[in-house]
Amino acid sequence: MRIAIEQIRKVELGTGGPLVGVQGFGAMGISAAYGQTDDAAARDTLDATVEAGVTLIDTADMYGIGANEEFLAPFVAAHREQITLATKFAIELRAGDPAYRAIRNDPGYIRTAVEASLRRLRVDVIDLYYMHRRDPAIPLAESVGAMAELVREGKVKYLGLSEVTGAELREAHAVHPITALQSEWSVFSRDVERSAVGAAADLGVAFVPYSPLGRGFLTGSFTDAATELSSDDFRQHQPRYTGDNAKANAALLEPLRAIAASHGATTAQIALAWVQQRSQVHGLTVVPIPGTRKRGRLLENAAATRIVLTADELALLEPIAGQVAGERYSDMSGTSAAREA
Repeated sequence: MRIAIEQIRKVELGTGGPLVGVQGFGAMGISAAYGQTDDAAARDTLDATVEAGVTLIDTADMYGIGANEEFLAPFVAAHREQITLATKFAIELRAGDPAYRAIRNDPGYIRTAVEASLRRLRVDVIDLYYMHRRDPAIPLAESVGAMAELVREGKVKYLGLSEVTGAELREAHAVHPITALQSEWSVFSRDVERSAVGAAADLGVAFVPYSPLGRGFLTGSFTDAATELSSDDFRQHQPRYTGDNAKANAALLEPLRAIAASHGATTAQIALAWVQQRSQVHGLTVVPIPGTRKRGRLLENAAATRIVLTADELALLEPIAGQVAGERYSDMSGTSAAREA
């Protein structure tokens, strides 16, 4: 018999949005991107989300080219009334053609994508539907207008965007209310603070930070992806986590370790507490979505929502992002940062 788990507090996801746990769950790694999966352990971890009050479950159609959505389907069916289900469209991949990758924001593709996600997830409605990446060649009004039609048809409840600038968020929100903005935000990655965070705060849009643990690097679980991780782990292709960049960035974790020791916590928990406290710093709802395949790590992450860092501790962490070596991706062209350079 398992010991009862203390549930995390709940917040409204954006103005008029659903009530969710203040920390969500990024499901990509549960079955994709980080090498081989132990299915039984992964499903046990998913069950732990509900037990801990982690109710925003995030996936995308590109994760495993649909396989991640299919993997989640039994869990979704078992807990449909307890969770807020989010998925995404826009990054088109093709099985058998690893070199193919396209960004699709056109209305016809959006309709095809949502129907495919509904089928794989085995649901009648998606709670939160994100545009995963922005194609500047397609007018935002056209894309968001198509997404709004899905809301009117009852296929989707709320709309979200990912990796957009503040100006793009304002433009989209004028077409149809945007509930959440999902972009990378962590003690290592703060480019969203240029314009996106302020726009979200002004508009009442929730911020959903992905990779709040720096793809696991902030946990100290690895120091060089090139030598320590499997060949099918996509972190091998991220400049920050290999070679000289990784060596330099590992040294930046020392303040995290010192603060963690003073709290009797892990570096992961301190990194999550930092991003959680961006809510007070910037005046908006923040619901990070760390991912893991292990029940123990899930519960550890959820416990971070109860850690409050002091002003002095926050000051120690403040300069880290500016010292990080390497970009978030080898190709930054699809990010909001590239359109603000």
